[in-house]
Amino acid sequence: MPLRVLGVDPGLTRCGVGVLDAGAGRGAHLVDVGVVRSSPDDPIDRRLLAISRGLREVIELHVPDVVAVERVFSQNNTPTVMGTAQVSGIAILLAAERGIPIAMHTPSEVKAAVTGNGRADKKQIQTMLVKLLGLSGPPRPADAADALAIALTQLWRGPGPVRLDAAGAARTSAQAVWAQAERSARHARESSTSRF
Repeated sequence: MPLRVLGVDPGLTRCGVGVLDAGAGRGAHLVDVGVVRSSPDDPIDRRLLAISRGLREVIELHVPDVVAVERVFSQNNTPTVMGTAQVSGIAILLAAERGIPIAMHTPSEVKAAVTGNGRADKKQIQTMLVKLLGLSGPPRPADAADALAIALTQLWRGPGPVRLDAAGAARTSAQAVWAQAERSARHARESSTSRF
């Protein structure tokens, strides 16, 4: 089974999610891309619950081998940073509950991996994703494209804090057994009803 990565672009209103399978060489295959949303009109507890439920659904549906999250960095807008950090924590916790290794990548690292330029803008990233993944157009909204870029960075550059070998050696034996069972079930589901 190919290595599957879930990329997460944390955000409180729109949390980008992108799932890629490793292909031959530096190839990658799109599995799913989108956003998990919460309403700005809801109180923070309801918003975080909505994001948590959406991320849990994506993880359970696609059973990633690694969850790669954009590392939160300091901005002048403290409320935005707080919301982003809270959503990052949810993604990390959901992965940890399932024994899925996590990795974190800075925005400049993601830009450099995808475009070769650590200062690339969103349009440049989207253009490269279209070329690299053979898409008909850039994923929308931008949060979804950013999540794919994070997943692609993980496939190409490996970790943040966790590196997996081809056999998933960073996992405990129990985690490896669980992951293999989940991959087998996923493969059976995808064989019977493919979405793509």
